[in-house]
Amino acid sequence: MEIFSSYNVIIGVSLIIILSFLFNGVSKKTNIPAVLMLIILGVVLQYGLGYFTEDLPNFLPMLEIIGIVGLIMIVLEAALELELKREKLMPILKSMLIAIVGLVGSAWAAALILYQFIPEMTMHSAWLYATPLSILSSAIIIPSVTGLREDKKEFHIYESTFSDIIGIMMFYFLVGKLNPAEDTGAVGFAGNLIVTILISLVASYAIIMIFQKIKSQAKLFLLIAVLLLLYALGKKMHLSSLIIILIFGLVIANMKLFFSGKLSKFLDYQKAHQIYHELHIITLETAFVVRTLFFVIFGLTIVVASLFNFDVAMISLMIIASIYAIRFVLLRIFIGTDILPQLFIAPRGLITVLLFYAIPVEAQIATFEPGILLFVIIGTSLIMTGAMIYDKKRAGSAIKTANQVKVGTTKWKAPTIDDVTEN
Repeated sequence: MEIFSSYNVIIGVSLIIILSFLFNGVSKKTNIPAVLMLIILGVVLQYGLGYFTEDLPNFLPMLEIIGIVGLIMIVLEAALELELKREKLMPILKSMLIAIVGLVGSAWAAALILYQFIPEMTMHSAWLYATPLSILSSAIIIPSVTGLREDKKEFHIYESTFSDIIGIMMFYFLVGKLNPAEDTGAVGFAGNLIVTILISLVASYAIIMIFQKIKSQAKLFLLIAVLLLLYALGKKMHLSSLIIILIFGLVIANMKLFFSGKLSKFLDYQKAHQIYHELHIITLETAFVVRTLFFVIFGLTIVVASLFNFDVAMISLMIIASIYAIRFVLLRIFIGTDILPQLFIAPRGLITVLLFYAIPVEAQIATFEPGILLFVIIGTSLIMTGAMIYDKKRAGSAIKTANQVKVGTTKWKAPTIDDVTEN
């Protein structure tokens, strides 16, 4: 019997999505990231399929395509939830600053570790390998922080989204340095960023004005197709394409702000808001499916044996330690003493894997063990899990103590004549 027949694939994908839905329910009760369970499911499938056949297909091309679509959906999902209000300006700027400094600091520390301990590693290649390991995973963070206090939840959404976007820009800036003919330097990079923002704003206004006039009910996947097209064309033009997705999400989520003054006459708010509402739902659903398939396929491709390599474990633990040391200093400076569980919510995931496979051939180092990637992803996810479980217990204990204090301080009141009459 053919294992990878059409019906078997349909059955397998359907069961994976059902299990992913159940994992989300388990995650909400236990605070164990659903992503971690999906990776483990992928590993189990890898060994299960290996029992029936040794000729497993090459999942890497599929992993890259699903990862790109997932990245777009996750950033769009996050952008659709960001409200641009004056009172939120400082939290946004603070989150952005922490994301940038944390990204660069973590990449610098990881690059030094990789350069020191991996033979043949050049400093430029070390930075290219270190950058994916330094980017926060919004794919893991955003679904995991829904139970946190509102201000902490918003901080993690802002920080992980900025980390994704700036991390990708930093990675491709370093890739550009490999080819002196194409390297435009810091000035060219800044110019590229400004051009991308301008194109993003023009495209966002045009899309909203056009789509609010389309009467057909089947237009949301058309809208997503347009966004995917803009992202891919932006990549071909060497633009920071993820900014296009972010700005479109911000514009449609804050239409009254962007269509204020004379521009308000171009906006049919009721129709545009309906598009926003439906897009929010379909983005959420699509991000769930794509995230599920990505991490299961990632589990199918990893080499588990590399986790038990001493050198892999040593290098990975040093990188993980540097991540939390830098994060501790940053959060104490910018946030203060209330840094739990934020300190330990720093998982690596989807973008880490995507960028790792995007490292150009000329910068690849044969002695680099991919197990480092897996070790850091699993390690940071487990640390986040422990922190979330501890925070949930701490919050429960605080509520219980508060209720006991409230009961204990209630003053005794002598019965009145009305109480006696009622009894």
